[in-house]
Amino acid sequence: MQAAWLLGALVVPQLLGFGHGARGAEREWEGGWGGAQEEEREREALMLKHLQEALGLPAGRGDENPAGTVEGKEDWEMEEDQGEEEEEEATPTPSSSPSPSPTPEDIVTYILGRLAGLDAGLHQLHVRLHALDTRVVELTQGLRQLRNAAGDTRDAVQALQEAQGRAEREHGRLEGCLKGLRLGHKCFLLSRDFETQAAAQARCTARGGTLAQPADRQQMEALTRYLRAALAPYNWPVWLGVHDRRAEGLYLFENGQRVSFFAWHRAPRPELGAQPSASPHPLSPDQPNGGTLENCVAQASDDGSWWDHDCQRRLYYVCEFPF
Repeated sequence: MQAAWLLGALVVPQLLGFGHGARGAEREWEGGWGGAQEEEREREALMLKHLQEALGLPAGRGDENPAGTVEGKEDWEMEEDQGEEEEEEATPTPSSSPSPSPTPEDIVTYILGRLAGLDAGLHQLHVRLHALDTRVVELTQGLRQLRNAAGDTRDAVQALQEAQGRAEREHGRLEGCLKGLRLGHKCFLLSRDFETQAAAQARCTARGGTLAQPADRQQMEALTRYLRAALAPYNWPVWLGVHDRRAEGLYLFENGQRVSFFAWHRAPRPELGAQPSASPHPLSPDQPNGGTLENCVAQASDDGSWWDHDCQRRLYYVCEFPF
């Protein structure tokens, strides 16, 4: 009998542990095993029943459901769970004590910590601002250097342009004196390009001269011989540097000096004994006859006579260069 009780004391706890483990596994894997779980529960019920009979224990919950049905097993598990919940409720749980309220020293410490963090952030901002200021100063200096370099380059380009202009004027002066007519301290050079009077003056100026300005009768006659020889056997009007654009009838050279003599074309006079014509010849009227519509003077290449023309007409021109 004592051996049976000893056997029961050793085996029953293991079986109960096995039963709890089986029930845990059943709850974890419920719905996954089907018929295998039913067979396991039946075997457990039979083992408990045989153990109770062998030990002579009173029939408990296992006798109420001798067939080991599922309903009996579930009732028994519910009772076990309720017992465990009652034990948990009976176990005293340590009550959580309320946290103590912060003291003034804690508040001051917290505020000082926050202020220290803000001060550190402001310091970082000042460091970055100083770096940006340094970069701005460097960029400003670089921009100033670029502007200075651009100014130097502009001055150099302007100097080169001035040098080029001087070279072109010197080249034009030498060309005029080498290829044209040299007369005293002047040189005359005919250009066979058709230009208006203003454009012709601009081109002569760019080459270091001006439109021809015969100062006296001698220069006028020499210029007439030069143009007749250059354009013979044709008769072409050639621009001179003479005009009355400032005031009608007030003829000036391009340098602003007044013209001291004139060589205007005159219509041919009738022969002696012939009846004079009441109207001038339409092809060779006396000059000047254009009024305010014709303010620039051109010289005929055959006889050297002066004709007034519209300044916008495109004619040959003759430049004058100093020697």
